[in-house]
Amino acid sequence: MKSKQRRPLASLAAAASIILCLVLILFTGLPASDQPPATDKSLVTDTYHEVEVSEEYRWLESFTNSKVKEWNSAQNAYARGILDNVADRPAIREYLSELMGGESTDYYYLQYENGVLFAFKFQPPKEQPLLITLASPFDLSTEKVILDVNERNPEGTTSIDFYVPSPDASLVAVSLSEHGSEKGTVHVFELATGTELPDVIPGVNGPTAGGDVAWSADGSGFFYTRYPQPGERPEEDLSFYHQVYYHTMGTLAEEDTYAIGEEFPRIAENQLDASDDGQYILVTVANGDGGKYAHYLLGPQGTWTQITRFEDLIPTVRFGPDNSLYLLSHKGTPKGSILHLPAGETDLSKATTLIEESEVTIQRFLPTERYLALVDLDGGPNRLRVHYYSEGYQEQIDIGPITSISGLLYAGGDTFLMRRASYTEPPGWQLVRPGDRPVWSGTKLYKSSPADFSDVEVVREFATSKDGTKVPLNIVRLKGTKLDSNNPTILHGYGGYGISLSPRFDATLRLWLDQGGVYAVANLRGGGEYGEEWHLAGNLTRKQNVFDDFTACAEYLIETGYTNPSRLVIKGGSNGGLLMGAAFTQHPELYAAVVSSVGIYDMLRVELDPNGEFNVTEFGTVKNPDNFRALYAYSPYHNVKNGAAYPSVLFLTGEHDGRVNPAQSRKMVACMQAATSSGKPILLRTSAKTGHGGGTALSLRIEKESDVYAFILDQLGMRFKHDK
Repeated sequence: MKSKQRRPLASLAAAASIILCLVLILFTGLPASDQPPATDKSLVTDTYHEVEVSEEYRWLESFTNSKVKEWNSAQNAYARGILDNVADRPAIREYLSELMGGESTDYYYLQYENGVLFAFKFQPPKEQPLLITLASPFDLSTEKVILDVNERNPEGTTSIDFYVPSPDASLVAVSLSEHGSEKGTVHVFELATGTELPDVIPGVNGPTAGGDVAWSADGSGFFYTRYPQPGERPEEDLSFYHQVYYHTMGTLAEEDTYAIGEEFPRIAENQLDASDDGQYILVTVANGDGGKYAHYLLGPQGTWTQITRFEDLIPTVRFGPDNSLYLLSHKGTPKGSILHLPAGETDLSKATTLIEESEVTIQRFLPTERYLALVDLDGGPNRLRVHYYSEGYQEQIDIGPITSISGLLYAGGDTFLMRRASYTEPPGWQLVRPGDRPVWSGTKLYKSSPADFSDVEVVREFATSKDGTKVPLNIVRLKGTKLDSNNPTILHGYGGYGISLSPRFDATLRLWLDQGGVYAVANLRGGGEYGEEWHLAGNLTRKQNVFDDFTACAEYLIETGYTNPSRLVIKGGSNGGLLMGAAFTQHPELYAAVVSSVGIYDMLRVELDPNGEFNVTEFGTVKNPDNFRALYAYSPYHNVKNGAAYPSVLFLTGEHDGRVNPAQSRKMVACMQAATSSGKPILLRTSAKTGHGGGTALSLRIEKESDVYAFILDQLGMRFKHDK
């Protein structure tokens, strides 16, 4: 028999130390040490275009490795030991529960089909929204619940990705995913009974290319987006090659037929739309995330025809009531013009210009029988105008200053619904009736909040970036705020993918304002606030402009007396997490604390992840020498300097994130903990029940925000104030 090996005394001591650590955390919540867990180093060197690049934490990329999981658990315990010992965290959580859980019902993602109004209904304290129908936006007594995923999964980790009703509104296809993964399977429900039918289609929605459904005219089946199934392609290709298939109701998914997509790019992201009568199906194909689109039309003759190409610079095509097509064009008109093609016409050269480019950016539009409603962007806030086809004139509809419109829906006749909100007003749907005296009036579909913002004002100011570009800042503050350079301030930004940060209501800001805080939102290049040129000025090799814009906004807040570096916090997520990493590695002296969620930090290896490959059209690729030089120059992970005095940073990620690999956060945290000389905490908070953020249960969102505000207040040396 093989003799047992004697365990060294050092190992026994280490084991005892670990046990003591676990006991302390379990029973007292106290960290066993004020130092983060030790992290092994293993040097790896790559060569890009004759440039050698070394790193020490690549081993943290593999979450299937038990050692990585142990490290991650230790980091979570270290973070919890600090966050749970913030004395005010219980009071912060209680107040956030009042603010987030005490809000009234919210209605969003509205669709009309055959006279039936469909909507998501979010009703705190329920974890997830319900899918309902209404006969009218003015009569809530007609509500009928079609699907309540809270009953399906009381834990709250099942979420609805999207839904699409059939043309006669008798059925609805719903994509469901788990734990915020966005990996959606389509289920079909009867409206009359709420019964789930046997038709179940896997692999429709995903975090890389999204997903969609479009019903046939008679409702006997539907087109849907489809990822490759296991066994159809190599495992590394299962997040790519998004195509369109057709499902006939009552048959097995295995019997579904291919429709279109073999000619699409590997990184295609496909969305579907059907004309009102179901005679036409439109496929919008995005070439990854960079903002280039192509469109294909299926007509009554049963053949697909390509109507736009990536080089045509047409991001949006919509059906009009008569099956004609309305197209938003950026070709030669970066702020947008609207083109029109008659029903059945697929030759883009025959399109006529309906709306010329103007000084504002067209963000979205809604064709009706008599007019075209347009939502414009003016640097972040929205405007609303109506263009009458036959009369040939336009009218502006006053929606108020520093306001946003996040939804438009035709409501019949001469009316449409709009979802309007601001930083101080909760969202609500208004019925708009254009005309000589345009009016809009409230419906029953509005949200109220326990947070009162009557003592708050919003001002819009401009910082000057490094190259002279004027960058808008929306500043939310208490009335009478003194510019004495001592206000605790949060600066938020994003700057990417042409996504614009328009005003939005956030009840949790009440907590921050109660502390005398200032909240600022920067409309950076890389977004779409001033059109496609604004976007292109902050992507690919021009990404540094985004970081320069953000730095200029931080410096503006300091120079104008809002705050000072010891009171300035920055906050962002996803692409905004990349922004955070670049901001504090380039200018650590400007910030006291950072909150960075689901961020990208290693810009040289991000494209090796599935969604990272989709991002290449926005960020660039290390395979291109010019792209590589730009990426390497700003990549946060590669610009951490040993011995630098970095601010406190709270990194947040979710284990089920399919958009940004959680390894990005793990590697950045390890690098930061080893490098910083400030003595300030670098924390990693990994949620086991969430992904990139979408579909997160209400209770989990409350816990996350409790950690964020506890961290911020603690790092600024502030005690929580709340007068009940």
